[in-house]
Amino acid sequence: MRAAILMVALAFGTVACGPDVDVAKALQLTVVSSGWFDAGIVNGQNKLVPSATITLTNHSDQTLGLVQVNSLFRQVNATEEWGSAFLPAGGSEGLKPGESKTLILKSNNGYTGSGETRQEMLKNSHFVDAKVEIFAKYGSTQWKKLGEYPITRQLIEKS
Repeated sequence: MRAAILMVALAFGTVACGPDVDVAKALQLTVVSSGWFDAGIVNGQNKLVPSATITLTNHSDQTLGLVQVNSLFRQVNATEEWGSAFLPAGGSEGLKPGESKTLILKSNNGYTGSGETRQEMLKNSHFVDAKVEIFAKYGSTQWKKLGEYPITRQLIEKS
């Protein structure tokens, strides 16, 4: 009985640990585009939220399961978080060596305005640009910063 319990414990320990991978070196991040996503009408006002479309490519020689991406949106020159987006990047089969995954990161917060079009909102003198910080982690490792990027002042229409 003890031997069976020990074998089960060792099996779970092996699965949980997985190989050591430096996610910052294993993943290549490419920002495909960024801008202000048209989130529609919210409480009678136009809403725009910062958004970034990224591609992650696995440059390691291992399949990376349990890859997660967290993005923090901030207004430029601000230290406090304005919004965030959290997404899994590996899927159920993981991210295989050489494989890429495209993700769309959208903040949950943004600007609202009434009486002006979405394009006019982007040109408003009170509009403050934003940036996104992108972090990733693999399995139970610590979050690693992959980069920080400006959000382009352009409108991204709903698709």
